[in-house]
Amino acid sequence: QLAQAVDLLEGRAELLVQALNLEVVPAEIDPTAQLYGEGLGLDSIDILELALEVSRRYGFQLRSDDENNHLIFQSLRLVSALTVRQNLHLAGG
Repeated sequence: QLAQAVDLLEGRAELLVQALNLEVVPAEIDPTAQLYGEGLGLDSIDILELALEVSRRYGFQLRSDDENNHLIFQSLRLVSALTVRQNLHLAGG
C-alpha cells in the first residue's frame, strides 16, 4: 500500500508540474510543502488553474467558493487525498 501511495503522489506531482508548466522535477516536490507562498510559491491564479485541471482530469467539480479550498490546496498530499476521496465517492464507495 505504501507503493500505491507513493505512485499516487508522484502522479499528482506530475499533474501539478504539467498543468502549471513548473520548472521543477515532480519527484522533487515535497508532498507536505505548502503550495501557496512558501514551498512551491503558487499564487491564486495557479491554484485556480490547478483546480480546473483536477476537475477536468478526475471528473468532479471544485467550486471557487468552497470554504475548504484553503485546506484542499494547502499541500500536494491534501490535493491527492481529495482526488482519492472524490473518486471513491463517485464510484459509490
